Amino acid sequence: MSPPATTSLEAPPPTAPDDPAAPAGATALTPTIRATLRRRRIWIVFAALVALGVLAINLIGGTARGGGPLLGSDNAAPGGAKALVEVLRGHGVDVTPVDSYDLALDAAKSGSTVLVYDELGVLTADRYSKLGLYADRLVVVAPDFVALEALAPGVRLAGFASGPLDDVACDVPAARRAGSLSDGQGLLRVDDDAAADGWRGCFRDEGDAFAVVTGEGRGGEITLVPATTSFENGRITEHGNAALAIGLTGASERLAWYLPGPTDAAAGEAPTIAELTPGWVSPVLALAVILTIAAGVWRGRRFGPLVAENLPVQVPAGETSEGRARLYARNTARLHALDQLRIGSIGRLAQALRLPRAVDVASLAEAVAASTGRDPVAVRQLLVDAQPVGDADLVRLAGELGDLEADVRARLAPETGPGRRP
Repeated sequence: MSPPATTSLEAPPPTAPDDPAAPAGATALTPTIRATLRRRRIWIVFAALVALGVLAINLIGGTARGGGPLLGSDNAAPGGAKALVEVLRGHGVDVTPVDSYDLALDAAKSGSTVLVYDELGVLTADRYSKLGLYADRLVVVAPDFVALEALAPGVRLAGFASGPLDDVACDVPAARRAGSLSDGQGLLRVDDDAAADGWRGCFRDEGDAFAVVTGEGRGGEITLVPATTSFENGRITEHGNAALAIGLTGASERLAWYLPGPTDAAAGEAPTIAELTPGWVSPVLALAVILTIAAGVWRGRRFGPLVAENLPVQVPAGETSEGRARLYARNTARLHALDQLRIGSIGRLAQALRLPRAVDVASLAEAVAASTGRDPVAVRQLLVDAQPVGDADLVRLAGELGDLEADVRARLAPETGPGRRP
C-alpha cells in the first residue's frame, strides 16, 4: 500500500544559529528598515522636495497676503489698508466696510465716497456703470478691463512704472499734495477720445502712461488707480503715497470701503472654481497625478517572497479531515457532518452506476433502488432527508451510507465466487 499523501503545514521548532541540524534551505529575505530606506532614498528625497515646495508656496502666499484680504480695512498686515483707514477715522471720516454690492450702491446714493477694489473680478459692467452713475466720488483701485470699459472708455491698461514717479502732470489737488509716488505703480494710457471726454492723467511715466487717471462720469468724479501700492500698509509711507491715498478717499465725510466677494457676482456670471483657484493648485495636482502613476508602475513589479523557507516537517493529509471532524464535533454540527458524508456517497454512487455527475438526487435514488431492490423512498430518505438527532443517530446513518455503497458495488460486481452476494 502506498503511503498517504502529505502536506507541509508547520515550520520546525526554532534552533540555535550554530546548530548543525538547522535546515540549510531556510533563507530569510525580509529586508531591514535600513535596507528599505537605502533602496528607496531617491523617492524619499523627491517626496521631501515636493513637500518643501508646497510648504514654501503656502508660506510665501500667506506672507504676501498677511492675516486678511488684500486692502482689507481691518487687515494690519503689509498688504492690508488698516493704517489708511485709521488715519481717515482720526481725521473725522466715517469709514464703513462694505461687503455687498447693494450696500455699496446705497452708500453711493447717500453721497458717500465709494472705494472699490474688485480683486476677484466679479463685478459686471452694468454694476460698475450703476456705481459710477450714483456715486459723487468713486475711487476704483486696480480696475480690470470690464471696469475700464464700463466707466472710462478709451482708458487702457499700460503695464507698470519703471520706478518712482514725480511728474505730477495734472492739477488734481490730491496729486499736487502728494508730489511723487513710490515704485510699483501700475499705469494707464488715455487715448484721444478719452482725453476729449475730459479724462486726464497724473504722475506721468515714459510713453504718456499715468499712475492715476481722473475724469467725470455720468454721475460724479471717478478716479482710477491701477495699483494697490499707495493704499497698502507696507508702502503707504513711501514718497507721497499717503497724501495721494488720503486725498482721494477723504474728500467727503463718509467713505464706503467696498471689497466685492463671490456673492456679488451677477447670476450666470459668477466666477468658476478654476477662476477662483490659486494658480499653484493645478501644477501641484498634476504633479500628484504623475507621482501616483509612477508609484503604481514602480510598485507594480513582482514583490517576491518575504521569506523563502523549506519546511522539513511532513504531516499526513488525513489530519486535515480529522481536524475538520473535530471542529464539527466541538460545535455539534451533526447535520453538516452528515451532509459531507452524503456528498461523498452520492458522488461515488453516481460513478458506480455510470450516471452523469450532474444527476439529481431523485434520479440517483431511483437508480440505486433499482440496482439493489430497496425502496426508493427509503434510499432518498437516507441520501437527503434524514436528520440526526444525536451522536448515535449520526453514527447509525453514516453506517447505513457505507452499507448502501457496499450493496451497490456488490450488486454491480461480476460473479467471481460462491461467496458473492446475488
